[in-house]
Amino acid sequence: MSDTCAENGLRSVETAKQMLIDSIIPITEAKTIPLGEACGKVLAEPVLAALDLPPCDNSAMDGYALCGDFERYTVIGKSLAGHPFTGSLEPGQATRITTGAAVPSGADRVQMQENCTFDGDQLSQSRAAVPGENIRRRGEDVHTGQSLIPVGSKIKVPHIALLAAAGVAEVTVLRPIKAALLSIGDELKPIGTPASELGDGDIYDSNRIALKAALEQLDVEILDLGCWPDEPGKIREAFAHARDNADFVLTSGGVSVGEADYTKTVLQELGEIGFWKLAIKPGKPFAFGKLPKEKGETLFFGLPGNPVSAIVTLYQLVIPALDKLSGTADDQRQPPLQTRARLLNGIRKKPGRTDFQRGFTYCDNDGIQVVETRGVQGSHILSGFAQANCFVVLPREGGDCETGDWVTVEPFNAPLR
Repeated sequence: MSDTCAENGLRSVETAKQMLIDSIIPITEAKTIPLGEACGKVLAEPVLAALDLPPCDNSAMDGYALCGDFERYTVIGKSLAGHPFTGSLEPGQATRITTGAAVPSGADRVQMQENCTFDGDQLSQSRAAVPGENIRRRGEDVHTGQSLIPVGSKIKVPHIALLAAAGVAEVTVLRPIKAALLSIGDELKPIGTPASELGDGDIYDSNRIALKAALEQLDVEILDLGCWPDEPGKIREAFAHARDNADFVLTSGGVSVGEADYTKTVLQELGEIGFWKLAIKPGKPFAFGKLPKEKGETLFFGLPGNPVSAIVTLYQLVIPALDKLSGTADDQRQPPLQTRARLLNGIRKKPGRTDFQRGFTYCDNDGIQVVETRGVQGSHILSGFAQANCFVVLPREGGDCETGDWVTVEPFNAPLR
């Protein structure tokens, strides 16, 4: 599909996202940390299993380990988890065995206890066990020295479980990326300022608080630089400090094309910043670039000022770029989950921009996935966003949708869920 949109000069969401990802060089600094602290970190070096998993043949059931195929077996002992039977079974012999316990030498099958009956120490089966039944073989999951997860993986809970079971106590991971977060504008007032003290046109600095909350759910170290006035010297000071102390700078507002303000002027003095017009709704103005410094460069993301637009562009554009910056390997980055749902209300839409409407999706009483939009869909309306659990993704060249149409929904993932 061409990147040219019905609204002339707009860059598609897909193209913008790929341009961001392609232009980013991942961090490489690493450190070794205890395994228990590794969830959410990106693996920097291979991790190898210190032992086989399972470490020995063991039972998958509570029951009896049997040697050979006989009508009756003589029970001569027991094998418990952590307390194995130390002898060896001869044909026609059996031991009591619990789940996870080592299979005794000589045993070739395990019969679950529900299929066993007894006459003194003599065991009979209601159904004969076959060779290998209910035995977990040594190393069938992992072999000693095996590489456990790919370098560049973001470590998740199942990874932690695997690494711990394989005897891995420490892992080498990439350091967290560092964000500098700031707001600029004389109209912005700190949260906590009494409403009675707000002047005409003043607003609370809500975007920075929301963006900080989103980044805190990711593996990001945050330098919160607060709110700065519309003064060129102060703005230059703020961006220079952010550049020198972070991997990326994130701000909102002041990036509209044609908007006369000091922010754009200072950014262009400090680095190479592109002011994009995107085929996205809510949104459109977006800034991206690089601020050179003594060692390397700092990325800059300038989000729209409207609060819903800021959060949507963070979610759709910035977070995928941060995945690349954090060192997550190309083949380990997962696109947002999308599914289809039946629309419960009509939606008016003009072709030209990909629309991320805020909706609520669920399964109805017939087991059908349905979705309805929540609240007024203006870029300044937060109440509907707060009630939503997904985006209703409407293609940029699509038009109106009617009740009963099937549409694409993108359930919220971190940091919106």
